[in-house]
Amino acid sequence: MKTESESRRKLLETAVELIWESSYGSVSVDDICTKAGVNKGSFYYAFKSKSELAVAAFERHWEHKRPILDQLFSTQVPSLERLTNYCAAIVADQKEKARSFGKFLGCPFCNLGGEISTQDENIRMKVEQMSGRFMKYLESLVRDLAADGVIETKDPKGLASELYFYVIGVMMQAKIENSSKSLDHLQCGVFRLLGVKQVPALAS
Repeated sequence: MKTESESRRKLLETAVELIWESSYGSVSVDDICTKAGVNKGSFYYAFKSKSELAVAAFERHWEHKRPILDQLFSTQVPSLERLTNYCAAIVADQKEKARSFGKFLGCPFCNLGGEISTQDENIRMKVEQMSGRFMKYLESLVRDLAADGVIETKDPKGLASELYFYVIGVMMQAKIENSSKSLDHLQCGVFRLLGVKQVPALAS
């Protein structure tokens, strides 16, 4: 028999997986409980609603990703190498998810926000918070790129936001096309957007 903590963990993990693979609207509490192997009574003991579960699940997903981001954006790594590693990590993660699920999934946070932000304020606020956290990593990177003479900018925060929007758009396009075509040009596009010197040529 599962303990409450085990049930909660299963629900959180399953919610992210199902919502990311399908959509918030198409996944029911019953679907989540069945996939997690948790009865409905345990669900409503842990969470008041699917919305509350989604907010908690995506916060947990962020906490699991944060150590990876801390390492990826470590200032111990040269700024240009960090940028290259960031692009490579995005592409690798999207392709790995495509192999696992049989389709490209895009960004889990932005998928959720794009679908439900006009209907659920708590979810909208959580997704906005996640975006803000991630953009802080990018702003730090852009500042270091400028300090190292790799790029030129008088507005690191604004440029970091543009970078974030571009990468999210590329991931969304890969999802729409269910193809890695846009992802394969991600680094080239990022370098052009930031004005990195010696931009690599686009692959044919």
